[in-house]
Amino acid sequence: MSDSRSRSSSPVPRAALEALLGDAVGGNPIRRAMWLDELDRRLSPFLPPSLAAHARLANVDGDRLVYLVDSPVWHARLRLASTGLIDAARSLGLDVTRFVVRTTRQTPGSQAPSAPATVPVSATARAAVRDALASIRGSGNEPAKDGS
Repeated sequence: MSDSRSRSSSPVPRAALEALLGDAVGGNPIRRAMWLDELDRRLSPFLPPSLAAHARLANVDGDRLVYLVDSPVWHARLRLASTGLIDAARSLGLDVTRFVVRTTRQTPGSQAPSAPATVPVSATARAAVRDALASIRGSGNEPAKDGS
């Protein structure tokens, strides 16, 4: 089984990270979002694979690393991984010392709404539809099946 850390990207040079962060702090929300997304991609390999699908970096606020998860179970598991994430963030040049986890109802990383659940059709409803189709077909209004 391979170590999830083997997939990690090489650390960003501190000057490059400061340049990106400088633009992000300077009031450009698009650059900040891109920087946070890149940082999330670099920190994600330090999470267990089962947890990585449920956690997303939300912000770097001063010395705080802020993550979002989609349920209390993942909240607890992410807290257990917090020391490794803080160390990984420090290796990327961030001066973080605190870790914050927030639980949200929406799955982190997915913006698309989920498809509505299908409702099973009862036997009574099936019989009613079958009877309605039979009465329509029996009225002589049905087109010929052979195409003539």
